Amino acid sequence: MTLAQTALISPRRGFGLFVTAALVSAVVGPLAAADPRSDTFQPDAFRTVPALRARTPGLTDPLGRDCPSPPGALTLAAAVDIALCRNPATRSAWASAHLQAAALGSAESAWLPTITGTDAETREHGPHVDVTGDTVNSPQDTNDAAVSLSWTLYDFGARGGHIRSARYLLDAAALTTGSTVQQTVFNVVQDYYGVVAGDAQLVAAKTSEDTAASSLEIARALHQGGVATLGDVLEAETAYDQVVLTRVLAAQTAVSSHGTLAVVIGIPADQALKLDAEPVPAEVPALTARMADLMTEAERQRPDLAAARAQLDSAVEDITVARAAGRPSIAIAASRDRVRTTDVVLDNGTAGALIQNYGQIGVTLTVPLFTGFNVGYGVRQAQATLEIRDANVEQVRLQVTLDIWNGYYALESANQQLAASAKLIKAAETSLEVAIGRYKAGVAVFTDLLAAQSAAATARQARITAELNWEVARAQLVLALGRLSGAEPLSMGAALP
Repeated sequence: MTLAQTALISPRRGFGLFVTAALVSAVVGPLAAADPRSDTFQPDAFRTVPALRARTPGLTDPLGRDCPSPPGALTLAAAVDIALCRNPATRSAWASAHLQAAALGSAESAWLPTITGTDAETREHGPHVDVTGDTVNSPQDTNDAAVSLSWTLYDFGARGGHIRSARYLLDAAALTTGSTVQQTVFNVVQDYYGVVAGDAQLVAAKTSEDTAASSLEIARALHQGGVATLGDVLEAETAYDQVVLTRVLAAQTAVSSHGTLAVVIGIPADQALKLDAEPVPAEVPALTARMADLMTEAERQRPDLAAARAQLDSAVEDITVARAAGRPSIAIAASRDRVRTTDVVLDNGTAGALIQNYGQIGVTLTVPLFTGFNVGYGVRQAQATLEIRDANVEQVRLQVTLDIWNGYYALESANQQLAASAKLIKAAETSLEVAIGRYKAGVAVFTDLLAAQSAAATARQARITAELNWEVARAQLVLALGRLSGAEPLSMGAALP
């Protein structure tokens, strides 16, 4: 009812409609304004939310979930749990999946009829022809209430194709959510152990600084005793200043890595984090699986590949929908009207009210005869989309094989780095102890001590890098296989290929 129509309503009946509209506004308006996400008046009649849940087994929807706060000591599992609830990318993927679930419900609603109720109040002034065909001058009030029904019976597959396409797109959205979840877990792993490595680098830099300070004190003492030269003292001071600079840079890197991890799990960068990370085991299992088996498993489990295939199936159904646009459709329409007109001159010459009650029912056949070639080009568009998505499936499949290839050999290399770095750091620490003892005894030059210090610092850095690479490589391979939906596959007792 428009404002212009309201001005023509009789006072008594207009007041009743005004009261009704005010009551509806008073009930519905505050609810809608108070909570824009409320679904009080939007029931999930087609159960699309349970359909989404069935397509995302093992995943937790963050919608409406009370996201946990970081505990005192943050384990990897806790960091992953917080990120899957708070990370904006993950939340956006879930929202997109809910959007597609609603689109499926909208498509399925086409199976049901559309029922519309209308009520109109009008008042006519001046000379006019009333419903009996007489010309009258007196004002007349007319109330027209109607209920109409429209129901598509057959449309040559357009409705069914649209629904099937929406179902495949919901499959794709759910699988894309799973892929986003796995990528989020990988990002958390990478940044979590980036913090571990950053803290370890800072500790190693402080150790190197303490060693350099001790060497400087030894050089100064030997110089005062006439054993060492001034050049030894100057070299020791230079070496000390260098490791101090290294320690300052390591501190900045550690602080930056803490902020990066905080943002990845969905909290402000300035929130302090304390980690409780498991140490790298002394011995790591060797890779035993065959490359071909891993690639076969990945093609079966990777959610991004499955999502691309679902989008391809949707494109096939879209061609059916596009072709059906040029074909006939059959619909049934029915209505029931009640028209009440007051101040009508009746057959007996008196003024009264005329009431009309009537119903209509019919079948409509719509045949598109000419659409300006729109249907043909719509089919061409759908076919081109099919070709694009077919190529995308192949591109994703090839990327899966590359991810497995790189992940496998990255983990194999990381295993070897761990073994080599363990030997390297043991040898470098022993060499440093010997060099310090020999220099104190006056049987070695200071350059030998500097070389040993540098080798020890390099060995510590190599060990930290090897441990970081091993943790990330494990996650990389599990991600490539499509298993990284949580931290469980990365626990020390979990079976890797």
